[in-house]
Amino acid sequence: MWFVLALLSALFAALTSILAKVGIDGVNSNLATAIRTVVVVVMAWGMVFITNVQNGIASISTKSWIFLILSGLATGASWLCYYKALQLGEASKVVPIDKLSVVMTLILAFVFLGEKFTAKSLIGCVLIAAGTLIMVL
Repeated sequence: MWFVLALLSALFAALTSILAKVGIDGVNSNLATAIRTVVVVVMAWGMVFITNVQNGIASISTKSWIFLILSGLATGASWLCYYKALQLGEASKVVPIDKLSVVMTLILAFVFLGEKFTAKSLIGCVLIAAGTLIMVL
């Protein structure tokens, strides 16, 4: 099931890029990011109430709160940069560079989470980076 959800995530991310590129035309990138964020917040809280898990808020640990807040700040910074980049550049060049997050995630997971960096993941990182370079040049 995780694989299907991951593929759907990739599909929706692709749609996000295309829809955003069209929607941001003539709109300040920060305003566009704020509008997108409100939609995401409403949708996320809607799912919380639809699945009836809102009572779980009280059991979230302080550590989890801190890291979820930091993750939210990183997401916000990413979205602000992404929308500005989309406004200034071509989606076909901005999106591949944005997807270098895969390479950066693998490196950060190795450094901070102690996840294994195998020959396969190293080759994958090099290929993603090379493919990105080829696409944007």
